[in-house]
Amino acid sequence: MNQTTVARPSLATNPARYALGPVSKIIVCRCEDVTLHELEQAYQRGYTDLESAKRYTGFATGWCQGKSCLAGCASALVKLGGTVDLPITPRPPYHPVSFAALAGLAALRDAEPTGED
Repeated sequence: MNQTTVARPSLATNPARYALGPVSKIIVCRCEDVTLHELEQAYQRGYTDLESAKRYTGFATGWCQGKSCLAGCASALVKLGGTVDLPITPRPPYHPVSFAALAGLAALRDAEPTGED
C-alpha cells in the first residue's frame, strides 16, 4: 500500500493562523465581508500599504468605517510584511448627523415638557 502525505502548514511557521485548526474562511471585516484570503491576495498583488489594501478589498468602508476591523486588518497586513504607517481616509456618514443626535440630547429636548397645556 502506497501512502502519500499531504503537506500541511506547520503550526510552528504560522501559529496564529492555524491556532483553531484549519479554517476555510476567516472574516477580517464583517461589514463588507472581506476575508483574510482576500487581504493576502491584495498584498501579493502589490497593495502593501493600508490605504491601497483598503481601496482594493473594501475593508473599513462599511457602516463602522473601520472602527471594528481596522486594527485586525492592519495587524494582518504587518504580519504579511506591509506598512501601516499612514492612516486611512475615513468617510463621513452618508446622511449628516447633528451632535445633539449623537449625544442623545435631541431625544431629551423632545421629551421635556414645554409648559403649554
